[in-house]
Amino acid sequence: MKQQRPATARSATDGLKLHRHLVRSSGRTHTVITLRPGSVARFSTNYYHGTWHVLSDDHGARLLARLLWGLSYQARPGTVVLIDRPFLIPTPFDADPPDPIVLAPGWCAPFGDRVALELKRQLPLSNSDGTVRWHTFGLDRTLKPEAWQSWWDRYRHWDDEGSVGRRSGLLVVAPATAEECRAWALSTAQLDTSGPYGTDHVELGSWDRGDDGEIQVFRRFRSMANVASQARAQVLSRSDAPIDPAVLRPAIWREAEKVRGEAHLTIREWRGGRYELGRAAAVMLAHAEVSTLDDLADVGAVEAYRRMRAAEVKGLDLEMLWAMAGALTYRDRRGIDADRRRELLAALGPEPARQPRRRHRYRAPVRPTVGRRR
Repeated sequence: MKQQRPATARSATDGLKLHRHLVRSSGRTHTVITLRPGSVARFSTNYYHGTWHVLSDDHGARLLARLLWGLSYQARPGTVVLIDRPFLIPTPFDADPPDPIVLAPGWCAPFGDRVALELKRQLPLSNSDGTVRWHTFGLDRTLKPEAWQSWWDRYRHWDDEGSVGRRSGLLVVAPATAEECRAWALSTAQLDTSGPYGTDHVELGSWDRGDDGEIQVFRRFRSMANVASQARAQVLSRSDAPIDPAVLRPAIWREAEKVRGEAHLTIREWRGGRYELGRAAAVMLAHAEVSTLDDLADVGAVEAYRRMRAAEVKGLDLEMLWAMAGALTYRDRRGIDADRRRELLAALGPEPARQPRRRHRYRAPVRPTVGRRR
């Protein structure tokens, strides 16, 4: 297939060029729209806490919003959008393999288990049957604050009827109506990872003691996936590598912390039926005479950090201070706001000036004189 130009490969604007495939399934022909080779967007999927997730970054969210918005105006029955390899990467948490993603408009392209199974058997789709322009007229205008508020005031009283679920190895995102599809597109387009946690999400589908699905984006999506893949490879290379996924995934999470160099920032860890100091954190905090979470609460985050600083603990930085302060208030270190950080720094005080180490001058060893034999 013809590759995109580098400039258009990063585009997520109106008039995207996409590939069209005609796929015979369940006695009818479906039009399957796919991304063009060279597109830089990457996605992943996972199932966590009873919810299916479509995972990506800010660019992926903007592209996904375009795909949903254009799909909401789809006039040709049987048209679906497929995101398959090479635009899928392992999950950024434990490097599990992702599922192909199908966007299926429920009002004009019913996508049941049989259709999903037949499409899955034909993957990967290779030669396209043509190129289409994916128009998203009105999306940018509706995203402006006044237009968005007006649209939302009309839509918010509607009931969500769409669904997100796995069918025959495909993750099918199926809005029930065109209005619901546009609502999902607008919510996805507004995802923003610039906050302190570097992530954002939007719920999809009807509510039944939880959401069917979510679109979740991460600022460091690709680097997270790379770290998870490295951690998974290291865990599986061990002779005692766990086989049970319920044991394997936590082992990968712990290994990923080591790969990132952040294992010591896990101050509060659930272990043995209760919360304990994280193993790597306990090694550093031993220099501050802190061996339990109760000790840390008694000493305080500032004093513990001051003691570790005085002991010149290797790898110590201010992230450890935020992590300890967060652990004492049951918060993530990234949730410590700027005002609280300034308070902690004021209480910590300036770092004492270090005395320059005296450099000892090298002296060659004195060799005993040996009389020469004449």
